Amino acid sequence: MDTGILILRLLVGLLVAGHGVQKISSHLGGKGLQGGTEEFRADGFRGGALTALAAGGGQIGSGLLLAVGLLTPLAATGAIGVMTVALTVKWRHGLWVQNDGYEYPLVLIGTATALAATGPGAWSLDAALGLTPYPLWWAALALVAGLGSGLLTRLVLHRTAAPAIAER
Repeated sequence: MDTGILILRLLVGLLVAGHGVQKISSHLGGKGLQGGTEEFRADGFRGGALTALAAGGGQIGSGLLLAVGLLTPLAATGAIGVMTVALTVKWRHGLWVQNDGYEYPLVLIGTATALAATGPGAWSLDAALGLTPYPLWWAALALVAGLGSGLLTRLVLHRTAAPAIAER
């Protein structure tokens, strides 16, 4: 079981972190901070570079914490939060990813919640530091806090109307 949890943590954690790297740099196929900023603006978010940095930093931090199995409920909360924002952006396209839907963010939310529920396994920094096992209620708290923070982010930073384009 510990081997399976390790594989899952590494896969999901590194993918979430890599997605964050793409938002703020040209590494891993990213378009740099300017590209991340433009992506958020195109999706209707305020904040420009600060929004891209916060999202990218949140993804990098939570992803790396998940990958190494450190502060797993907190890491899961961060991943759930940023993926909830992504889910709200893609919601209008339906479920399936081939239609730019929310399938991928939903899978990551579910996986992060499952990792918070099972714990990071024996091969983790949490276990090495004696922080495990976490009580099961931490998983519920991670899910509620992650969903809540993602929805609050959407509410606060998303414009209700498309920005006006100046005509020449």
